[in-house]
Amino acid sequence: MNAQITTPANGVEENWTMVIRPQRAWWDLRLGDLWRYRDLIRLLIWRDFVAQYKQTILGPLWYVINPILSSVIFTVIFGNVAKLSTDGLPPFLFYTAGTTLWLYFSMCLTSTANTFTANAGIFGKVYFPRLAIPVSTVVSNLISFALRFAVFLGFLLYFYFSGAEVRLTWWAAFLPALLAIMAGLGLGFGIIVSSLTTKYRDLQQLVVFGVQLLMYATPVIYPLSTVPETWRWFLLANPLTPLVEVFRLGFFGVSSVEPLSVLYSFAFMCVTLLIGVLIFNHVENTFMDTV
Repeated sequence: MNAQITTPANGVEENWTMVIRPQRAWWDLRLGDLWRYRDLIRLLIWRDFVAQYKQTILGPLWYVINPILSSVIFTVIFGNVAKLSTDGLPPFLFYTAGTTLWLYFSMCLTSTANTFTANAGIFGKVYFPRLAIPVSTVVSNLISFALRFAVFLGFLLYFYFSGAEVRLTWWAAFLPALLAIMAGLGLGFGIIVSSLTTKYRDLQQLVVFGVQLLMYATPVIYPLSTVPETWRWFLLANPLTPLVEVFRLGFFGVSSVEPLSVLYSFAFMCVTLLIGVLIFNHVENTFMDTV
C-alpha cells in the first residue's frame, strides 16, 4: 500500500510501500485488497487446479472419473439393491446430477476448511490478503465442476435421445445463481471451520465425517418426494436442498420444492458468509500464535 509521510524534522515527504497499522476491528474487512491482489489469486487458482493431480497418470481426468464411479456405485447400491425411487428418471442420470452438484460444494468446504493450518508456512513469511487462499480454492473448484458438468450434459443427451422422460426447463438458466449460492455456502462454512481449527484441531477430523453426514441430509441420492411429510421439514431446513431440487427441475423437469425456496438458501448463504468473513478477519490477526 503506497502512502506519503511528512517527517517533522525536515518536512521532506518520503514514499513508503507499506504502512503498518494497529490491529483492526472485526468489521474492517478490507475486501478491496482482494481486487488489488487479483494476479496472485489467478496464480493460486492455476496452482490448485494443476497441482492436485500433477504427478498422476490420468491427470485432470480424475475430475471426471470420480463422479462417474460414484454414480455407478450409487446406481448399484441404491438403485438396484435398495430399490430407491428416482422419480421415474434413469438411476444413473439421477445420481450423476446429484453428485455433479454435490461434489462442488463438498470440495469447496473441505478445501477451505484447512486454510490456516495448511498455509501457515506461507502466512508467516509473506503478506497478502489471507482470504485470497479460500477464494482461489472456490474458483478453481469451479473449473473442475465445469468438466463434470460437461460429462453430465453428455449423459443427459444420451438418455434423452434414448427415450428417457427428461425435459429441459427455463430454470436451467439459474445454474450460475445456484453455483454462486453453493460456493458462498461452501466458502462460509469452510472459513468458519478453518478459523476454529487454529485452536481446536479436532475439527479437522470431524469435517470429512460431517460432509458425508450432510450429504445424506441432502436429497442427493434420493428425491425429496420419497421422504415422509413428518421428516420433510428437516430436509427443507437444509439450505442445500432447494439448490439440488431446482437443479433437477431445470434439467429434468421434476422437483418436490417450490423454486422460490432458493431465496431461503440465498439468505442463509449471506448470513453464513458474513459470519465466516468476520471470524476469519478476526482470527487472521493472531492465528500465528496458536497454529
